[in-house]
Amino acid sequence: MNEYRQLRITECSQSRAICLIRPSRKLAFGVDGTPVAKAEATQDGATEPGATAAGPVIVADAGPRSRWSKAPTMAVAALVVGWCLLLLVQADAGQRTRWATVFIALVVQAMPFLALGVCVSAALAAFVTPAALRRLVPDRPVIGVPVACTAATLLPGCECSSVPVAARLLGQGVSESAALAFLLAAPAVNPVVIAATLVAFPGHPEMALARFLASWITAMAVGLLWRRIGVPIRLPKRYVSTPDGAGSGARLSRLAEVIVEDFAYAAGYLTVGAGLGATLQALLPRTVADAAAALGPVAVLALALVAVAIAVCSEADAFLAASFRQFSRTAQLAFMVVGPMVDVKLIALQAGTFGRRFAARFAPATFVIAVLAATGVGAVLL
Repeated sequence: MNEYRQLRITECSQSRAICLIRPSRKLAFGVDGTPVAKAEATQDGATEPGATAAGPVIVADAGPRSRWSKAPTMAVAALVVGWCLLLLVQADAGQRTRWATVFIALVVQAMPFLALGVCVSAALAAFVTPAALRRLVPDRPVIGVPVACTAATLLPGCECSSVPVAARLLGQGVSESAALAFLLAAPAVNPVVIAATLVAFPGHPEMALARFLASWITAMAVGLLWRRIGVPIRLPKRYVSTPDGAGSGARLSRLAEVIVEDFAYAAGYLTVGAGLGATLQALLPRTVADAAAALGPVAVLALALVAVAIAVCSEADAFLAASFRQFSRTAQLAFMVVGPMVDVKLIALQAGTFGRRFAARFAPATFVIAVLAATGVGAVLL
């Protein structure tokens, strides 16, 4: 136990330190509920000798310096908003009306599920101890990732709701592999999504089966590979918390505090992503999709890119996929597999929650694996 050192988030905040959690690849907690790790916390995000493990790290933001780390993200968000406004100024009245309709639809569609995810995240922070979570989700990826994917099938929700829950799992000590597998699987393999797929493709149950298998394979593959291909995750300090020993009144107060703070934080990035998705939908000519459908195998990649751009909620994307009748079944499958895992509003939400470097590595890796999984499963089942 001498090799462990307590990393008190409040102390790090007062000393303007950034806490790095390295060798165990996840947060650990002592008997008093204080975060513990095998790394040393030093100034300016450095680690003292002895923290030798390679691979992904969880970084807990702390102190005034962390405010400046958000400046590039806010600058990118401002550029996206400015670009959308510029295009809208140049658009005609019909395109502006379509933009407003799509933007409102995306926000209204996603906000309830984002609120659901925030509530689940807050409940984990207020009522569930890290030790209990670690017993439920083992640290070994070969066990923890399948457990996380199985748990994801029990939580109906869209991709927006899975981000705050995954962040809270990381903050409570669950390994990156399991938390990220849950993030990908939750919006893609839950019963609501599978039922919607069956309704959208009547008489073709193989589409629902193919979607489940391809999404499951993608979540498993990304979760298992992340320990090798991942980058440091910059986790906001508010996600690194444990329920204290206070009474129910204090826990309920903590629950309300986390809900308000997390929802306000995540809703801003969701709004930026929805604006970008609405802009792409309003200005993308239908002739582009028709031309892409005639490209044979390239159509799979084309429709996957469309899924990234238009950012439809996972509960509704099956109906939109079915409307692309000019595309093959495999291309439609790729649309449904990629959409819940990689889209513009989700990328914005991930960048704001886990950091820009994470989003820049995680989104492309997930996209490639999802397209390959959809293509392989489609070749066998469709």
